[in-house]
Amino acid sequence: MTDKASHSLISISREDGQSPVAEPLDLGGRVRELRKARGWTLEQAAKQAGLARSTLSKIENGQMSPTYEALKKLALGLEISVPQLFTQPQRDQINGRMAVTRSGEGAAKATVTYEHELLAEVLSHKRMLPYRAQIRARSIDEFDGWVRHDGEEFLYVLTGVIRLYTEFYEPIEMRRGDSAYYDATMGHNVISISAEDATILWVTSLN
Repeated sequence: MTDKASHSLISISREDGQSPVAEPLDLGGRVRELRKARGWTLEQAAKQAGLARSTLSKIENGQMSPTYEALKKLALGLEISVPQLFTQPQRDQINGRMAVTRSGEGAAKATVTYEHELLAEVLSHKRMLPYRAQIRARSIDEFDGWVRHDGEEFLYVLTGVIRLYTEFYEPIEMRRGDSAYYDATMGHNVISISAEDATILWVTSLN
């Protein structure tokens, strides 16, 4: 697959996408929520974190900005990492989306070197692009340079034997059940070295 074809494929799931605007986090509310989720009173949480009750109360009510040392104590007391203090609650983001693609019913996108079957095509604003690929190419010379695009990529061999070429590593022979996870901005190409066209599952990040 050429660089142009690769960018075209990746853009299929991006063309309708809009970058969501992150809402500012209410740190005090987040700390209060984490405390209450554990069933702790202010006194219990403050003791667990090694902070004064008044300090914790001011943090929860937005009356003071905690120092980094206080944040570390809070995170340790709540048994989470510091970054998790600034992570929006996941339950507010649940949308219940799901898509089922029956075997052979994915959207076909053929190129000279690969034949793709896009999966979960009905979902827009995806964060991953999953697709099944039939590898037609038998030689690296069939490619017009390296394939490269934004994001990270996961490859899983379903049938046959392939050779994975990457810009910074020696070619790797891979068989059914083998997998690879790599930086997709690094040049990469795949060829089939089995008698039949190999098939692989590819999952590409879109963010």
